[in-house]
Amino acid sequence: MFRKKITFKILLFLVLSDFLETFLQFCFKKSTISAESLNILNLYDVGLFIKSVVSSYFLWIAFASAILIFVIWSTILSKIDLSVAVPVASFSYILVPLTSIVFLHEKINAIRWAGIIFILMGIIFTSLSSKERIEHKNES
Repeated sequence: MFRKKITFKILLFLVLSDFLETFLQFCFKKSTISAESLNILNLYDVGLFIKSVVSSYFLWIAFASAILIFVIWSTILSKIDLSVAVPVASFSYILVPLTSIVFLHEKINAIRWAGIIFILMGIIFTSLSSKERIEHKNES
């Protein structure tokens, strides 16, 4: 089986994808901040919420980022296997909480950090098992 290798260019695209994904999540959050005080109890309140979010330029920046991520991610997947790309591009699990702390002044407690660490460990184990499966297949 042909094994696709991660080139330096693909690695840069993976890093860029993670940073853009983090930026996208930040922009989505910022687009909702003006609507945080709304108490959504009926359809009228939903309309007010949507109007508030849609009027935020952060929402439109997020949409543009999503399109850019789609193009970059499609390029990545055309060059390497999905089972390799996803674990490598999982740095956003750390970037999003760090961005939330620095720019949104959110608090992240120890239990949430533990969860993030467990998720990252799962990604590492999944990545290693994929690598082991490929190496085992190549030996056969």
